[in-house]
Formats: sequence, structure tokens, C-alpha cells
Amino acid sequence: MPELPEVETVRRGLSPAMEGAVITRAQVNRPDLRWPFPDNMAARLTGARVERLRRRSKYILADLSTGETLLIHLGMSGRMLVSGDPLGVFVHDHPAPEKHDHVVFDMENGARITFNDPRRFGAMDLMPTDRAEEHALLAKIGPEPLGNAFSESHLVAQVKPRSMPIKSALLDQKIVAGLGNIYVCETLYRGRIHPARRANKISAGRIAALVPIIRDVLTDAIAAGGSSLKDFRQADGELGYFQHSFDVYGREGEPCRTPGCSDHIRRIVQSGRSSFYCATCQR
Repeated sequence: MPELPEVETVRRGLSPAMEGAVITRAQVNRPDLRWPFPDNMAARLTGARVERLRRRSKYILADLSTGETLLIHLGMSGRMLVSGDPLGVFVHDHPAPEKHDHVVFDMENGARITFNDPRRFGAMDLMPTDRAEEHALLAKIGPEPLGNAFSESHLVAQVKPRSMPIKSALLDQKIVAGLGNIYVCETLYRGRIHPARRANKISAGRIAALVPIIRDVLTDAIAAGGSSLKDFRQADGELGYFQHSFDVYGREGEPCRTPGCSDHIRRIVQSGRSSFYCATCQR
């Protein structure tokens, strides 16, 4: 499932084609994805101007001139692809419709935004913009890791008292927004902390030191266009490249990249998810 860097990459790719433009025609080709679409979604979107395109955790939010906000979640295999952009950012003509093109936006500037989702785990919803943060999917999410509210004091206060593994704590969206399995594995490697270490057994200083590491990992991933493992594509259809920079994720049995370390990357399963780490470097 796309994590914060992938969703932010898609948001940035959509912005030139969507922000400030009117949706001249919205086409909804099925009644639902993971959940039913809101009533009359196509009619409510048609004619609306996208005033602002933003991201909250792993969700893209399009604030509309109608006073509503469109929430978009990519799910496991969702892709939002841009074609026909008159600004020349995207070189693709409008492609022929595909089987899993579930929602299509034709913009006044000639761009077309196609939401394609073979597994149908994605979602879209509409909500009043002035109450967007009250939406059930957003209300309990923690601070954005690249924002000012995410601080050393916040992370220590939220993580230090917990007896759960540190990896589980960092995956808790109520503590910090947008982190998923890939980037927590990479963060803990850079922080030299074993993923199974109990949070309350880690010093406050080591927990606090994870804040700039988390920011660096996410910033590096965004700069590389995210990580493409299976289905993820950027808005122009291109792959992300951060997977080529993984230090531990998916590298079971391969040599540790820490200079002077002769160990190899290992894998354990925590709560049904694979954790990758170096037993020598991470304690």
C-alpha cells in the first residue's frame, strides 16, 4: 500500500493539472470501490473548481469551490494518471479506456485524470471542507511527520510509555501520520534500533533522535519519486526509484551496508508484516 512519500509524489504530480482547474466532466463507472461512492458523486464534482490539492497522512484531499472536499485513498493498487496536460508536463495522449478505470475527471485545461484500481481497495468520499478533519478516516490521525507539530517531545511522550515493539508504535497512525512498513524499517535501521525492541526499554534520547531520521527518510523517498514495488506509479505513469536505495527493506540475506559490518540483513514477522534489520547494527 502506498505510504506518505508515494501519496505526496502523486499529489505533486496531479497539482499542475488539477489545482485551479474546473472539472468539466466527472465520470463514475461503478457504484463502489472499497466502500460505496457518495450519492450523486459525478454530479457533485462536475463543474467544481479544485481550489487546493493537499495531503493528510496517506490521503489526497481536493478542496472544491462547492464547499466540499474530495477524499482519495489509493488503496493497494490504485493509480491516478494524468494525460493530455496542455502545460506539457505530461507527454501522454488520452489512453484508451481500461477495464479498471473506475473514476475519470476531464478538466477544463484539457487534462484527464484517471483513477485505475484493479483490486478496488481504494476509496473516494465527499465531505464539507470546513469539517474535513472530523471525517472518520482523518479525525484520529497524528501529526504530519514533516510538519511542525511532529517534535521530539511529542514522539517521546507518545512512544516512551508503551510496552509494544518500537516498530508497532511507529506504525500507529495516532502517533505519527503516514508511516508504513517500508519507511519504518528504513528509519529503525538508520536509528540503529532493533524493530522488536520494546518502546519503554529505549532511552528518551534515542526515541527523540528518530524525529530527524524519519524526516530525512521521507524527504529522500519523496525526492526519488517514492518506492515502486508492485502497483505504484507516479501521476505521469513513471515508476518511483527509492526502492533502489533501501538499506534493509526487502534485502533479506544481502550484506549490511554499514561500513565495517559483516552481517547480513534478516527478516522477522511482526503482526503479519515483515521487518528487515541488521542484528549487529540494530540493538
